[in-house]
Amino acid sequence: MQLHFIANGGVASTSGRTIAVIDPSDGQPFDEIQRGTPEDIDAAVQAARQCFDSVWGRTAPAERGRVLMRLSMLVTQHADELATLEQRDCGKPTRQARADALALARYFEFYAGACDKLHGETIPYQEGFSVLTWREPHGVTGHIVPWNYPMQIFGRCVGAALAAGNVCVVKPSEDACLSLLRVARLAAEAGLPAGALNVVTGYGHEVGEALARHPDVQHLSFTGSPRVGTLIAQAAAERHCPVTLELGGKSPQIVFADADLDAAVPSLVNAIVQNAGQTCSAGSRVLIEQPIYEPLLERLAQAFEALRVGPAAMDLDLGPLIRQSQQQRVWDFLSDAQVAGIPVLAQGTVVDEAPETGFYQAPTLLRDVPPQHRLAQEEIFGPVLAAMPFDGEEQAMQLANGTRYGLVAGVWTRDGARQLRMARRLASGQVFVNNYGAGGGVELPFGGVKSSGHGREKGFEALYGFTTLKTVAIRHG
Repeated sequence: MQLHFIANGGVASTSGRTIAVIDPSDGQPFDEIQRGTPEDIDAAVQAARQCFDSVWGRTAPAERGRVLMRLSMLVTQHADELATLEQRDCGKPTRQARADALALARYFEFYAGACDKLHGETIPYQEGFSVLTWREPHGVTGHIVPWNYPMQIFGRCVGAALAAGNVCVVKPSEDACLSLLRVARLAAEAGLPAGALNVVTGYGHEVGEALARHPDVQHLSFTGSPRVGTLIAQAAAERHCPVTLELGGKSPQIVFADADLDAAVPSLVNAIVQNAGQTCSAGSRVLIEQPIYEPLLERLAQAFEALRVGPAAMDLDLGPLIRQSQQQRVWDFLSDAQVAGIPVLAQGTVVDEAPETGFYQAPTLLRDVPPQHRLAQEEIFGPVLAAMPFDGEEQAMQLANGTRYGLVAGVWTRDGARQLRMARRLASGQVFVNNYGAGGGVELPFGGVKSSGHGREKGFEALYGFTTLKTVAIRHG
């Protein structure tokens, strides 16, 4: 049974209750986590506050960097262990889970090197004044981490927050806690002082809400749905607490007739089937210029039909979805497609070895999806790709920007001028040209516009969100 991690130790919930941990590959429970309470959140926040006031808030930036670098090295050493936890907890194929563990190590490595490079400025001003700015940590930061990429999202928000001098209280999804509880123990081993990093498990409406409303939390970061993000922002607004919100997407990949299809096809497929499509930045819409619509659909269909889905330990192209309710959500979307007469062009295969009690979904390619249908407008969070044709740049732009989301977009064309025109006009936090994701580099600022949220994570830019700027004006005559 897993315990909360508060002040570098395991702590049972004041509720005395637990939540079963389910393996998505077979639908069976295999562990338990604590069902946290607002009292548990308060204990974690108070531990964090004490640590900030007495230790971490006074630790030299270079020393913070050394601690984070030790943590990066420990995560690398324990990558296989962390991958195994993530695989069973989240249903990720082995190679994806290991890649997430190594990405977590890279986040800590990157932010370790950034600790002593977060500089202020001097500002030219009136005669007799010297004006300078300092970047200071907020203090206690709250982090509500989703289940689809727990290690990576933990790394990008907690790594930046700690590097900037904050202390953290983390509420993971009740569906994906195991790897983060283990990382918290590794952080203590690396020398992070007691209270600098705390992890409280439980349900969102109980501990997530308590964290969002806690008066001693000075900044919140949240990754999840727009609906819940709105509730988080409203709770934070009551006490004027700043928030960073990453709220999903319905990201387009735009393929022009002059594109290199040999390069595009594998990327188009991977962008929707990675992590079984449970990715905020998934390329879930493919917009194809009319002259190559049929040829490209044929190639995509062949690629989809070759995909295999099975238990995480089999390390196939896709593992299961996270839970039964997520599986049902995907089924509901596909049922709507059938009612609307939207053609299913191709599907992958769920292997015979997959237990019937697991939460599996074959990757599905749909063609001729109407732009206003919910399949083209709403985030499915499953391996479903909606294809639609377009004529020319203007229509492509209208379709690409024609949803409430704006997280990521891909553009495939050899025309350099078109590449820049599209990149400038796309309403999106990230635009990738002739690639999609650029390997997921931790250096690349990430976040959305419109209903995809606001604020930026990843890269050096994230550090600005986890600090507040103080201006000091000295009159010296």
